[in-house]
Amino acid sequence: MIRRLVALVLVLAAAAVLLIAVWPQALDLQRSWPAAQAVSFRVVGAGVAVVVAVVLVVIGLFARRIRSVTASVAVLALVAAAVSAGVLASRGIGRDDFTDALDTDVTVLSWNTLGGAPGAPTVAELAVEVGADVVALPETDAETAKAISDAMNAAGLPMAWFTSSYDDVPTAKPTSLLVSTALGEYTVATEDDGTSVTTTPGMPSIIATPVDEASPVIVAAHPVAPLREAMEPWRAGLDVLADACASGNVVMAGDFNATIDHMAGLGTAGGALGTCRDAAVGTANGGVGTWPTDLSPLLGTPIDHVLASRHWLATGFRVVTDLDEAGSDHRPVVAQLSRTGA
Repeated sequence: MIRRLVALVLVLAAAAVLLIAVWPQALDLQRSWPAAQAVSFRVVGAGVAVVVAVVLVVIGLFARRIRSVTASVAVLALVAAAVSAGVLASRGIGRDDFTDALDTDVTVLSWNTLGGAPGAPTVAELAVEVGADVVALPETDAETAKAISDAMNAAGLPMAWFTSSYDDVPTAKPTSLLVSTALGEYTVATEDDGTSVTTTPGMPSIIATPVDEASPVIVAAHPVAPLREAMEPWRAGLDVLADACASGNVVMAGDFNATIDHMAGLGTAGGALGTCRDAAVGTANGGVGTWPTDLSPLLGTPIDHVLASRHWLATGFRVVTDLDEAGSDHRPVVAQLSRTGA
């Protein structure tokens, strides 16, 4: 009797652990340590679950007294692996076809450059190649942003540029944003002394407001990474970004340090963050990893996003995979957004 009770407890404990690893939002743990980290790499997690299942089956072959327990947990592990694979498949594992662009479409490029590691010419070349109207550049300083803007201007794509930095936070890295002058004039709020307004805690994001109300608010996003000691500012940063897209015409791009799983519960009206919908998920690319570049796109985690309010429909998206050796640990993402008339 005691043996059966212990076996039941072990199986239930394994089921709970697997549930938290595969679907932490069921228990509202998607932004809690360590569930947030466990759910980040779904393919890796599924692979580990399969290996565990195989090991348990082998153990059960030689240990008859615990065979029922090992078999039960092995089945649960295989179910967890299948669920994770199914979630990724439902979000899309890569379809980079774009519809024919209209003059009113907006092309968004986002690239965490790891301190400008690829170099301004490489970033500018990509931006010109895709015809970017918005370029979100986490971990990119003002000097690099200006150089990219100058190169795009020379190529016939005039861009205004903005940089935000938290000079009083030693670990913070600047975020830059380039916006096509064709979208109109934009402003970014600053403190009275000219320093950057605090947006996302720990790492700066930029909220650029258009002078022309017909143009979208543009957000270059970069909340801190969800390290164990930074979970609270990470959660607060995602809240800030959700609030930035609570209403109105908004386009948001950057390194969110979060997957769609982590955003669960922060969206409204079908959005992932506030009312903003994820362009990758909307185009069957939501399972393609953007970080790190030393893992294949199907093994990595999709934490770089382009999101937009209901005023926009994603009509193309791709994760750029041919610049993995450029120096950054993030892959660039490109989205084409078409106006919906909303």
